[in-house]
Amino acid sequence: MAGAGVEVVVVGRGGTYGRTVVATVTTILVAITSALWTPAGPAETVGSAQGRGVHGGAMAYGCAVHGGVTAYGRESRGGAVTQGRGPSGGPAVSGCGVHGAAGTSHGRGSSGGSVAHGPGASGAITASGREAHGASTAHGAPSRRYPVSVELASLTPAVVRQGGELRISGRVTNTSGRRLGAVRIGVRIGASGAIDTRGELSAVARRTPLTRADGPEVANRTARLAPLETGAERGFRLTVPVPDLELDGAGAYALTVNVVRADGARAGTVLGLTRTHLSAYPDATRLEPLRTTVLWPVLDAPRMEALTLRTQDSVLPVFRDDELTAAFGPGGRLRRLVEMGKGQPVTWVLDPDLIVQAQAMADGYRVARTPGDSDPRQAAEGEGGEAAADWLAALRTAVRGREVIALPYADPDLTSLARGGGAPLTGLLRRASRTGRSVVDRALGVHARAGVGWPAGGELDDRIARYAKRLGLDTVLASGAGVATAGELVSEGATDDGAVSLEGGTTALRYDAAIASLLFASHPAAGASGAPARLLLRQRLLAETLTAARELPNARRELVMVPPRRMPLAVARVLLTVVAEGRKAGWLAPAGFAAALRKPTAGRLRGFDGYPLARHAAELPPDRLAAVVRDRRRMRALAKVLSDARATAASVRAALARSVATAWRADPAGAASYQRGVSRYLTASIASVRLVPKSTVVVAGGSATIPVTVDNGLQQDLTGVELRVLSSRPERLTARDRAVPVQASRAVSRTVRIRVEAYANGPVLLTARLYTTADGRPWGAPMTFTADVRSVPSGAVLFVLGGTGLIVLAVAFRLRRARRR
Repeated sequence: MAGAGVEVVVVGRGGTYGRTVVATVTTILVAITSALWTPAGPAETVGSAQGRGVHGGAMAYGCAVHGGVTAYGRESRGGAVTQGRGPSGGPAVSGCGVHGAAGTSHGRGSSGGSVAHGPGASGAITASGREAHGASTAHGAPSRRYPVSVELASLTPAVVRQGGELRISGRVTNTSGRRLGAVRIGVRIGASGAIDTRGELSAVARRTPLTRADGPEVANRTARLAPLETGAERGFRLTVPVPDLELDGAGAYALTVNVVRADGARAGTVLGLTRTHLSAYPDATRLEPLRTTVLWPVLDAPRMEALTLRTQDSVLPVFRDDELTAAFGPGGRLRRLVEMGKGQPVTWVLDPDLIVQAQAMADGYRVARTPGDSDPRQAAEGEGGEAAADWLAALRTAVRGREVIALPYADPDLTSLARGGGAPLTGLLRRASRTGRSVVDRALGVHARAGVGWPAGGELDDRIARYAKRLGLDTVLASGAGVATAGELVSEGATDDGAVSLEGGTTALRYDAAIASLLFASHPAAGASGAPARLLLRQRLLAETLTAARELPNARRELVMVPPRRMPLAVARVLLTVVAEGRKAGWLAPAGFAAALRKPTAGRLRGFDGYPLARHAAELPPDRLAAVVRDRRRMRALAKVLSDARATAASVRAALARSVATAWRADPAGAASYQRGVSRYLTASIASVRLVPKSTVVVAGGSATIPVTVDNGLQQDLTGVELRVLSSRPERLTARDRAVPVQASRAVSRTVRIRVEAYANGPVLLTARLYTTADGRPWGAPMTFTADVRSVPSGAVLFVLGGTGLIVLAVAFRLRRARRR
């Protein structure tokens, strides 16, 4: 391999003129050899030479090749070209990157981190230097296919200190389809030493083949395994004294565990590898700790329908399914989250609707035969009352004396509402949110903070900010990628979350987008099978927070960590471990939500849309929001005819709020089903109050009463309607009662009698219709029938004929006078 025998001498950072000459000559030599060198295929052969060196070459004042850029002995992983180091020790970027650069880097100044100004993929860095929310980010195992897969099961300690040993365990699997001879497992620390920027952490995770940047294998600290048959899986353990790792000091290091051939002519050929990050924090390290706010969401998807079943003594709510029983029960997700969060330095984030649902279950409830069913009589008795009551008691104990945030009722999708036509729903949602906080306070015995909105993905623009303000939300959780401050410590660079005051009186609490992306993208299993994924996530989060602390080691800054709304238990466990390890080491210091909001700095929205299209596609469609608006109008109409309108209106209003919940983004089919269920309930309720059809009635005599039957299929009394009857031939038959009030008990039919006056025999077409008493609006469809008038007395007939003759004479008289004029 060309250039294999070239030795690169790396000098100190702030040398003299002679050292500069040496560095320049070295750079030219490395540039020549790097241009001729090509990376090997899947079966790379690597040596076991000791020392750190450059291992990959660098150009101090040019463009990086193959992901290796070394500025005075340190590699800049993102492929950025470096000219030195900023005050925090990170390289100042001013060139172009190749093979691993997220984009074109422009000088950063003191933060030392490279920024990708352009679209990124798979963990790409946004314009703020942080990963875009929702980006697919690799935590460790490379995607390149090697004949042996490597998984790490444990790495102890999670943070290395002064001495001691690093213990690593895992397993290897022969996936090649052929027998492999004896193998050797070794450990490597990145050649560049401590990683200086958070962008470089992503670059390490994305790197696939073994390169010189992975550093040399630690000598005499390997494990040998016997030959591997096809499909064979074997565990391994490695113990490496920390001094043998040759760590430079505090910081995150790239850690590679590789498998190579142990014997034969091809000894040293790479058969497999995995990467993770190793955080080191020697006892003498003194970094200003990041004041860290950790949100602890206890949320779930809506389950309770608008439907209720009225009994003699109570009103039982109907749930679309009974999945909350398992979630509230021992070992369930919601139960375990409460147990895990108890006593931890976290801020609880609760949805008042979940509290309402738990209370409803504890008091007795029904479960629909199928989700969205409109007949409550078909619902079965729920079985989760005891589990819900126990969960509420556990939650009440866990949040005592802690900060609690009560989100707007049902956690509405602010982004969809702001963009898709949710303005007519602001009154409904604002009213629901006002009652939501009181529900949380009464149920848990706390004084919860209200007025906090959480747009999906932390997305925030002018429309979302204005809509949140209309809902009474003064504080909005926002991704740090979209909000800028007027006096940032480092422009578009260093981690500094905290509160930012925006125009219009809204305060945006910025949270770390890169950490949120990692938490949102991770779904490790809770058992032994998920151990490798949990370990990689833990090590990456430790590396992210430690590198953030090293960006500006002497400045007091904020870090806000936001997990997914429906946080998996494995992610919750990892998050608590990371906070505990960082706190124990000294680079993290817990802080409350209120502390994070103190002294907000003036700022602005960045004004760019760097969010994934998939997130926009998950928004609630405008036609569904329009259906919710229509249902609200129909709910208002239904409330006018009920004797106990308050209970029914409250149930439907809560269901309408649930129809626009953020939780539906993960279940669009469920969202459509839930909204259709609310619509069917209202349609069925309105149709339950109707006139029973009839065809013909006989009216005998001049005065009579006509019976009209009103069917009340509702589960409560009908009071707010009246009946009106109109005649098509008033000269023959007319109704004496202009409107007759209708009152009917629940689930019964009531016959209303209309008094009529007949003047002539023969058929007359009558139209009967119900109207709401409150505003005189029509209710339901009209009912038309025929009244057959018989045996009208002759006097009445003569009266009618006389009246008709008088009318004819009057008309003739007027015509005659008109002709004379």
